[in-house]
Amino acid sequence: MITNPLTSKRPQTLGVHQGKLASCPSVPNSVCSQAEDTAHYIEPLDPGWRTKKELMRRLKSALTACEEAEIITATDDYLHAECHSSLGFVDDLELLWSEEEGVCHVRSASRLGVTDLGKNRARVEKLRMLLEGWGFCE
Repeated sequence: MITNPLTSKRPQTLGVHQGKLASCPSVPNSVCSQAEDTAHYIEPLDPGWRTKKELMRRLKSALTACEEAEIITATDDYLHAECHSSLGFVDDLELLWSEEEGVCHVRSASRLGVTDLGKNRARVEKLRMLLEGWGFCE
């Protein structure tokens, strides 16, 4: 894997702020289930009748199965992974369980560039398909 010094620094906006993930920048290089605009919006992960604990365990397993993902932070309600491309670019994937809504919010964002050519949306949908393949998400 190539290391790119421009993408190695973690953004300070990562994490949960007032119960929400960071908003997406105006450029089309990220998606978030808490976004208010249709260009950046993506559906949250819905675990159906299964528990938060089981969802987070399965999310960790799904990310571990993806060679480009490295889990940086994992708590009962929040998970942050860095997704590395073969060209040295890094995207940040965040997952946040919402007890009130009964869903897992998701944000995937490129650290650099104007566009991601749909990579972040595809990553989230791949993760959703992996979970659905296990009979997990509705």
